[in-house]
Amino acid sequence: MSWDDKRPMSPHLQIYKMPITAKLSVLHRGTGAVLFLGLLLMVWVLVAAAGGIDSWQTMHRFLSSWLGKFVLFGFSFSLYYHLCNGMRHLLWDMGKGLSLEQVHFSARIVLISSLILTLLTWIIA
Repeated sequence: MSWDDKRPMSPHLQIYKMPITAKLSVLHRGTGAVLFLGLLLMVWVLVAAAGGIDSWQTMHRFLSSWLGKFVLFGFSFSLYYHLCNGMRHLLWDMGKGLSLEQVHFSARIVLISSLILTLLTWIIA
């Protein structure tokens, strides 16, 4: 047994609470990955549309299922979140909204506006 094995484990993962800015940063990266996967889904839809009636009906059945709707809902939320958070970063690049309270306020605005836009899209569409 080496000296390293005897050292206590740091409890930072159980104790440390990530600030909202870190959580939104992780979410921004995650939604970027979801948007990439959504792009692949869009290509799949175009291939199905070009493949004829049978392939389109298969795609339509998938997109109409609960799983397809869940995927599309996640894609639309990712799109709106990435858009809203990108605008927030654009404001930061201009030197606006950089105080701690403004950052926390804009974080809530980004989350709320993303949810509202997603819900409006699904209610209207």
